[in-house]
Amino acid sequence: MRGAGRAVVPTFAALGFLFLLVPIAYTVLFSFNDGGKTNLVWRGFTLDAWRNPCGAPRVCSALVGSLQVGLVSTLLATALGTLLAVGLVRGRFRGRGAVNLLVFLPMATPEVVLGAALLSQLLALRLPLGFGTVVVAHVMFCLSFVVVAVKARVATLDPALEQAAADLYATPWQAFWKVTFPLLLPGIGAAALLAFSLSFDDFIVTNFTSGGFETFPKFVYVSATRGIPPQANVISSAMFVLALLVVVLARVVSRARAAR
Repeated sequence: MRGAGRAVVPTFAALGFLFLLVPIAYTVLFSFNDGGKTNLVWRGFTLDAWRNPCGAPRVCSALVGSLQVGLVSTLLATALGTLLAVGLVRGRFRGRGAVNLLVFLPMATPEVVLGAALLSQLLALRLPLGFGTVVVAHVMFCLSFVVVAVKARVATLDPALEQAAADLYATPWQAFWKVTFPLLLPGIGAAALLAFSLSFDDFIVTNFTSGGFETFPKFVYVSATRGIPPQANVISSAMFVLALLVVVLARVVSRARAAR
């Protein structure tokens, strides 16, 4: 009984990982499928989709659109979120608790409600839906996640380091850039990666605010009814491998720093 009890946790852990990895394995496998116009049934192994990832109509233009939105939204959300996180942790002002609550609201609001509310506001302002409105929407919901990630990093910093810089005649600006900012970089980098992944992956809010502008998730959703083309699976597989490499590289760098 004791031996059987020890096997329960590893067994369920293996089943959980299998459940998580099956969709990824399916995506990678069907990127090699000779599916033609539809990619619903396995018809044979081929490398055609990998040789020509832009072979399907609009797939690469949708990818470029998602990358553009993701990069711009990440830069804006990271810059604004970092400043807001530092102000919320180090600042003392009226309404600080209310600001903290408002920052968390987009994280707690369902995306359908958030997207519908944004669409109503954009239509009321008579703004044309497109790239700009998608960026505004993505910055809004990415900002909350950036603030949470950077706040955790700011809370661990010792204020005595900045005070020591001030004792050495550093101005507040010099103390921030030469002491605080380098220490915040790991948290800022993690927040930026999180914001980019959320922006690149988003469909619901984007579908409400994009109009005729197409992103990669919208392309996949529209294509799903007739079978996602193998080229879309190729791009998804490549993005997964790239994200995995970034995680492994970050882990290696972290271990190297710890060893030093």
